[in-house]
Amino acid sequence: MSVYDVAVVGAGVFGSWTAWHLRRAGKSVLLIDAWAPAHSRASSGGESRIIRMGYGPDALYTEMAMRSMELWRDLFQRTKQPLFHRTGVLWMAREGDRHSEATRKTLVDAGVPIEILSRAELAARYPQMSTTDSRAFAILETGSGALLARRAVAAVVQDALGQGVEYAVEAVRPPSGAGRLEALETLPGQSVYARDFVFACGPWLPKLFPDLLGRRIFPTRQEVFFFAPPAADDRFHESRLPVWIDFTDERGPYGFPDLEGRGFKLAFDRHGPAFDPDDGDRRVSGDGLAEAHRFLAERFPPLADAPLTESRVCQYENTSNGDFLIDRHPEMENVWLVGGGSGHGFKHGPAVGESVCGCLLHDGVPEPRFSLASKQEFQRRTVY
Repeated sequence: MSVYDVAVVGAGVFGSWTAWHLRRAGKSVLLIDAWAPAHSRASSGGESRIIRMGYGPDALYTEMAMRSMELWRDLFQRTKQPLFHRTGVLWMAREGDRHSEATRKTLVDAGVPIEILSRAELAARYPQMSTTDSRAFAILETGSGALLARRAVAAVVQDALGQGVEYAVEAVRPPSGAGRLEALETLPGQSVYARDFVFACGPWLPKLFPDLLGRRIFPTRQEVFFFAPPAADDRFHESRLPVWIDFTDERGPYGFPDLEGRGFKLAFDRHGPAFDPDDGDRRVSGDGLAEAHRFLAERFPPLADAPLTESRVCQYENTSNGDFLIDRHPEMENVWLVGGGSGHGFKHGPAVGESVCGCLLHDGVPEPRFSLASKQEFQRRTVY
């Protein structure tokens, strides 16, 4: 009978980086998922994710993003996989807007390289983007950009396997009891033994721990659209347009340039309706597509009539305010709960894994904001 030091359930970005760090620390690790790493239903699935340092006044997440950027770039350099696109990240900002001003200050204080573009400079540099707000300006994080999400998680897992992590395609039963968990039971009835267990299951956490997390993790339906730029038009290529975000717009629009020929990506960073990751309908809605076209006509006029080439329905797994969950189970002393990416967690995978590893190795106490006690049974987002 094999007994692992740690069994990590969930091979998304949080679970894979946790397994990676634990193995680097010398632990025997089994990484378990019911499917492949960052599979099509996972919150870590899909083609691209933003990696940006700006978080309004929230220096905690700026510091985590900076540390994660170091680890992502080191991994890609060592494995010779170019899965980070340094497009820059353009924050659409507004004079007098508290979040815009706080983002600028936090970035400057942290030493993040930025440029400040006036409305005139914004229009001159990115004429494919229309801005009508007379108070508009922009903050450009010059060193940030896009991670190729699904392939990046696969690279983490591949590197972890090369160092000795084991991978099992298994679905597990919800654990029960109190005290120490001795083993996980799989759906076929086999047992997985470990000294410690980490559950990094994203939107499946409420299903595995319904009494504890059923009203503290809120999976929501999120629609993503890809549009084809006009033929022979390079204005939407990554060399001419950065990743961009506009939290001054109540719709929360954000998007990516045309990466690797996949098209211009557009989505809205707001919570959709409740969603089941197993059997939820993953076809985008007509209303969502119509809103996307209206936005394009308003902000990117050359794409007003662009055809939809791809679409995706994924999910956020939100906590009450958007802070992550990293904490020990209150009744199972050797079980850790890791999740609550809340739509912004992907970039932070390396730092989250490092934090979880530190807690397990040194019997540490997680960041108080990530504690289970801080998670409420309502949604009032404060992290952007």
